[in-house]
Amino acid sequence: MSTATDLTQQSATRLVELLEEGTISAEEAARAHLDRIEALDPKLHAFTQVFRSEALAAARRSDEERRRGEVRSRLHGLPVTIKESLDMEGQAPTLGVHARKTLRAATDAGIVQLLRRAGAVVLGRTNVSQLLLFHESRNPLFGQTANPFSLDHTPGGSSGGEAAAIAAGLSPLGVGTDIGGSIRVPAHFAGIAGLKPTLDRWTNKGSNGALLGQEVIRSQLGPMARTARDLALAMTTLDPLAMAAMDPRVPPLPVSDPGSVDVAGLRVGFYVDDGVFPASKAVARAVTKAASALHARGATILPFTPPGMPDAIFGYFSALSADGGAAAATLLRGSEVDRSLQSIRALAMLPPLARVAAARVAGLAGEHRLERFLTAVGARSTAELWGLTHAMRQSRDAIHAAMRAERLDVVLCPPHATPALPHGASRDFALAGSYSMLWNICQFPAGVVPVSRVQAEEARRDDPRDRLERRALEVDRKSAGLPVGVQVVSFPYQEHVVLAAMIAIEEALSGEPDYPVTPATS
Repeated sequence: MSTATDLTQQSATRLVELLEEGTISAEEAARAHLDRIEALDPKLHAFTQVFRSEALAAARRSDEERRRGEVRSRLHGLPVTIKESLDMEGQAPTLGVHARKTLRAATDAGIVQLLRRAGAVVLGRTNVSQLLLFHESRNPLFGQTANPFSLDHTPGGSSGGEAAAIAAGLSPLGVGTDIGGSIRVPAHFAGIAGLKPTLDRWTNKGSNGALLGQEVIRSQLGPMARTARDLALAMTTLDPLAMAAMDPRVPPLPVSDPGSVDVAGLRVGFYVDDGVFPASKAVARAVTKAASALHARGATILPFTPPGMPDAIFGYFSALSADGGAAAATLLRGSEVDRSLQSIRALAMLPPLARVAAARVAGLAGEHRLERFLTAVGARSTAELWGLTHAMRQSRDAIHAAMRAERLDVVLCPPHATPALPHGASRDFALAGSYSMLWNICQFPAGVVPVSRVQAEEARRDDPRDRLERRALEVDRKSAGLPVGVQVVSFPYQEHVVLAAMIAIEEALSGEPDYPVTPATS
């Protein structure tokens, strides 16, 4: 490769090939990305820290090892980035909260240890939403991250710093976390690929969040990159036996090669409306376009509606707010609170009688989704929490049974109800993330791959019927040209099937004129 720009245009898979061929050095790859970070990140604010000298030193060590024939894995010498909420030795996982600035992690998170053992070169840490609790990446400590496709829009959250860095060519591969779409929504908003694996498929040791001890819905680490093939590279390279040795929750099971999957033999269900929040026109088109791409490869495509989606989604909000916002309030004590988090905190802490009254008023005004949301959130007794836990398990079992009854291998659906949000629009808009949240409830592997961009005639919404859909109309009207992706889901431990379908969609659509090409710069 002849220039730094050339290297930052390459996928992680291609960089690995160039490193293996000896065409480039790890130092050249790291330096190219570090220089691009220096040039572009001042307007994106994707990074909270850049480890320039440490990364270059690690890259030089990698080159020396390769010259001696000591290649640790296929990731040897590859630049990577890490979400700010993951432990890194000597660094503070702040979650964008002032009170956590003095914390220092004693060791690296498990996945960071494994990446270093594999020879990957850590470039830096990336920005998050405060407490990882909304679909933007903004907080009082590190500011607001912009979307490379439009600086007026967010790349999503809470792993939006990763999404922006990858979409802009500042990093070829990163690690995010996902408790309600925090990998998949940023992938959709920023035109990249992301995967939330089966719960505990990758170790979550050293991953920090606002709701520690809350076990009804758990966060899961996963890879983010510009292509689905890059995700497959990460998933098949990192050693599951090493993960299982450090974390008893991780099964010692290898991830199968996506190339072993016969896409022509897949049965694929799809839906574009989950009964909670109707998807934008462009988002719905992306689902049907992806389904058509798989059909052209020989897959069987059929409509499929998972049972009980609204009940499951409102149960999700009940579970995450069951402490009445106490955990978040403790973490935020003495810290400035982001505007998108202020209303979430106030709502969770609203006294029961006031919340019931507000719900009744919303219902009388025809705001029935808001009414149900207000009824769902807030403090719960231990008995009520146990009941929620049971209900979530029943939801998972019912969806699993329905997919089995249709003999499905894969489900396609929207990742989010809209394309990327303008900055600040996540406030009071959490229900729009329902499409991703469902698969956190189920604990199934789910990925997002780019499909298209919003066409001008799609930047509208027909007959919005309430406050939430009027907000969605405002989002849609500003969405022309933004990326849209599709969510791909399969059964637990079937990451290779998810990835095979994602790769097939990517291969079919990446050459089309409306495909969201990355690296992107706005």
